[in-house]
Amino acid sequence: MDKKYIMALDQGTTSSRTIIFTVYGNIVSVDQKEFTQYFPRPGWVEHEAEEIFESQLETAKNAIKKANINPEEIIAIGITNQRETTIVWDRLTGKPVHRAIVWQDRRTAGICDVLKSKSYEPIVRQKTGLVLDPYFSGTKLTWLFENIDGLKEKAQKGDLAFGTVDSWLIYKLTGGKSHVTDVSNASRTLLFDINTLSWDDELCNMLEVPKSVLPNVKPSASSFGETDPSFFGVSIPITGVAGDQQAALFGQACFKAGMAKNTYGTGAFVVLNTGEKPIIGDGVLTTLAWKIKNEKPNYALEGSIFVAGAAVQWLRDGLKLIDDSPDIENLAKKATDNGGVYFVPALVGLGAPFWDPYARGLIIGITRGTTKAHLARATLESMAYSTKDAIEAMVRATGIPLTELRVDGGASINNILMQFQSDILNVPVLRPRVSETTALGAAYLAGIGADAIDVDTIEKRWELDAQYQPQMKKGERERLYAQWQKAIERSKNWIDA
Repeated sequence: MDKKYIMALDQGTTSSRTIIFTVYGNIVSVDQKEFTQYFPRPGWVEHEAEEIFESQLETAKNAIKKANINPEEIIAIGITNQRETTIVWDRLTGKPVHRAIVWQDRRTAGICDVLKSKSYEPIVRQKTGLVLDPYFSGTKLTWLFENIDGLKEKAQKGDLAFGTVDSWLIYKLTGGKSHVTDVSNASRTLLFDINTLSWDDELCNMLEVPKSVLPNVKPSASSFGETDPSFFGVSIPITGVAGDQQAALFGQACFKAGMAKNTYGTGAFVVLNTGEKPIIGDGVLTTLAWKIKNEKPNYALEGSIFVAGAAVQWLRDGLKLIDDSPDIENLAKKATDNGGVYFVPALVGLGAPFWDPYARGLIIGITRGTTKAHLARATLESMAYSTKDAIEAMVRATGIPLTELRVDGGASINNILMQFQSDILNVPVLRPRVSETTALGAAYLAGIGADAIDVDTIEKRWELDAQYQPQMKKGERERLYAQWQKAIERSKNWIDA
């Protein structure tokens, strides 16, 4: 087994990455490539679907080369992906009919308002575990069918295929043979009943989406097809698929109900394992975590924070306060505290637990003494406060207090942020030795799908890299969080519907 490898395709919001692992989760090689972001109007975010695929394929080939292995030694491929991002392509030509509409995109806020006015929210909540928000794929499909000439007619004739990014990658890699997704990605569409594990007629009718465009839904660890030999010289089975946050929960070995992780990426995503039954919580999403072959599905609560690392990118690219994203830690160190400055990074509205697409970013508490170091610290602290907002909602829903938080993603290496996260939550924060837990989760699911590893082994393989213990006094923690809550209130409902 030492000479057998698993290739994880980690298709993210700003870059495509491939990591080759040993079956037991050790990293052999990594390759990454950024791709173009399009912002055609305020609040709109798009990608070119073909560029997503080409960048992912390029990193896969490069990772194989860097690993100095033969593609025949790769026993399986696991795929994890930016979720909710919506791609529609022509079944006859295989070509996308429009740019991918990204999960961050806010253009369907009006569609959501209309559906809310028709009292659809309770039905959506009960069947999907989600809320009516532009975040999810369903209203993006509605928008495409309403705004692109002839698209609805083509869909009704069965000539179009819809998929989240995992479906698109699988379709392309299998030479158009497989139009599939897994339960975790399907559960993010507003079209999938998480209780029956099936596409729902009532939801499809609500969003005017013909079921003919939808992919077949499979367990997260199962057979999704094989790659066309033209890509790697051999056919490699695709045996594991999960949306990025569910994959990270799996990679963090959060297999027991009550275990939670937070991934600090472009956004931040807190996910709490709730076991074999879905729990509906106010302000947080109920989602499918994964399903392994013929076993019962596993559910989770999720707090989706739309802007985390993206706020640091804005300091870098928009304000030019730093040259590289990691520089924020050294800049923040120059201030001993936030100087009373709070940054609510509602750059694309607010996600969990507020769900306000009309909120916008706000920096408040500025005085003559405010420096760029204070703004850097306030940016880092905003990620920790937002995480606490989501976790508070989860604790209310489950009645189970958080005992620890496992962390991963790019910003999890930032010591100021991780210490502040522990302080503001008043629980230990644990960072694993392998921080690439999203790709690792996809690799582990693929390993299970290929009968090469099991859950018990994965659980034993989790290793601690660093642990942060709370040091802040209760009064200070409560004072800081109360000020944050005041700032949040001022950012809400900023733009007119």
